[in-house]
Amino acid sequence: MKIIEKYITRELLIPFTVVIVILTGLFSGLSSANFLAGAVTESLGIAVMLKLVLLKTLIALEVLIPLSLYIAVIVGLGRMYRDQEITILRSAGVGEHRIIYSVLLVAIPVGIISGAFSIFVRPWAYEENYILNAQAEAELNIDRFQAGRFYGSEKSGRVIYINSKDESGKQMKNIFHYIARINGSEILVAQEGRKLKTDRGQRPQIHLFNGHIYRLTHTSTKDTVAHFEKLVLFTDDGTELDYKRKSAATTVLMDSNRPRDIAELQWRLSRPIATVLLALIAVPFSRTSPRRKEGEKVFFVAALVFSIYYILSGLAQTWVEQGIIGSTPGVWWLYILMLTISLSLLFPGFWKRLFHSR
Repeated sequence: MKIIEKYITRELLIPFTVVIVILTGLFSGLSSANFLAGAVTESLGIAVMLKLVLLKTLIALEVLIPLSLYIAVIVGLGRMYRDQEITILRSAGVGEHRIIYSVLLVAIPVGIISGAFSIFVRPWAYEENYILNAQAEAELNIDRFQAGRFYGSEKSGRVIYINSKDESGKQMKNIFHYIARINGSEILVAQEGRKLKTDRGQRPQIHLFNGHIYRLTHTSTKDTVAHFEKLVLFTDDGTELDYKRKSAATTVLMDSNRPRDIAELQWRLSRPIATVLLALIAVPFSRTSPRRKEGEKVFFVAALVFSIYYILSGLAQTWVEQGIIGSTPGVWWLYILMLTISLSLLFPGFWKRLFHSR
């Protein structure tokens, strides 16, 4: 790599690093605030909340990375234009092609990273996120129950209370469980309880010791009381999930012919292309004069262009999901359009020369 290319790539990587750190921090902060507002910490705890924030941030990186590079190209090259550095380079014989080549030296590796996140990290993060959310909604998942509090579900009419738990959270004392039935209700009281550790895929078990089960009927006086020394409850902790395309492996999506799976696969595969094309589209927006007002207009137009791209990308994916557009052209029409626009902006006479040569 020549010294000019090294200098330009450095001027792009510095703002890219700063922007991606800021955007990631803002997204993580907003996600944490939403979880705190939803009282997630009370039911799942700080550790699980932080894991959820991390997973959502990893998922968001497939969008934050292209956006950060888009901003970095505008800011980095824009500074060079405003400081007349590009003018000096051109007077020294450095053409537009070398500037675009320097942008590609950054955009292509960043695009590969964005693609890796989309193809490999995204499905894993979605799967873990689905599992944690399912565990949060599982009614008998005692890991989310804090000692000394009542937990109820209006949907099932279930109420659970655990008086105390040990440090591991698996040993419990003085358990109360109430559930409404069709023709009555059931109350279970136990002095001790223990949750057994099971492998993933196995139904969790809760062993209750030395307790009573009260079955109360609303239509007659035949209530019953049963004493037990040991009772085994099989619970659902939310680890068994139905098929979800966002968490499906990319290889699984490749073997599917369902429109929703095809749309998800094309979205993942398009991330590197989108990253590179957005970087190229950003190059013309960096060609600002030193005047401040013009720079503000350019940033506004650049933000509008990215917003239009983001809306169209979601629309293209939705059309494939709903079968309005087939797998061909699928979502690829959008990136052909972006390539056409980027070539037109970078080389104003490109299409005229191309058709004239024919």
